[in-house]
Amino acid sequence: MVPNPSTIAALLVLAALAAPASAQNRADPGKKLYCWNQGNERICSDTLPPEAVNSAREEFNARSGTRSAEIQRALTAEERADAALAEAQAKVDAATAETRKRTEQAMLATYASEDDLRRVFAERTDIVDNNINTAVYNVASLREALAAQLLSAGNKELAGQKVADKQAADIRQRHTELLAQLRLQRAFEQQRKAMEVEIAESLARYRELKGIPAPADATATPPATPPAVPVQG
Repeated sequence: MVPNPSTIAALLVLAALAAPASAQNRADPGKKLYCWNQGNERICSDTLPPEAVNSAREEFNARSGTRSAEIQRALTAEERADAALAEAQAKVDAATAETRKRTEQAMLATYASEDDLRRVFAERTDIVDNNINTAVYNVASLREALAAQLLSAGNKELAGQKVADKQAADIRQRHTELLAQLRLQRAFEQQRKAMEVEIAESLARYRELKGIPAPADATATPPATPPAVPVQG
């Protein structure tokens, strides 16, 4: 039976206390012990092998036996993309909530012109536009890198050579990252479209409250927003 973390910590403390005083004095106070799960087995070691770097683990002070840290496993590319999207969405939502605090009367009293009102939305627009530009750049970079890796692997196969496992794994990883960035780009573009509708409705309401006729170009069909890049498997 695998001992639980508290039992492990207790054993480490006992081992530290049982060691000769001279050995304890010579011990590196910054030395760590690592414990992680490998399948159904609990592994503890004073070194962390490369295959365990991204695993969830506990770290103990080798001299005192006390637990010094608990490290969560590394996120996958898809999880990182979801976290980035959630963070970006939270920023937009916070800006949206701040904008909606303004009542119609406050809007009339505060903004002397449509340009003043448009500036209310500038921060939110900048956030989303920056997210789109970053996603577009990342997609282009990942596509280029993936294309180069696929070309290299294809040339090896045509030459009758075996594609190395590491190269195949790198290709799969790059493909996963590309799909994640495409999902981000599509989500940001959808946010931008929704924001354009909100801005247009707010401006229309402002004109209505002010008794200002809509400009001639306000009723014209707005230019089409470039379609989102489709996610391809």
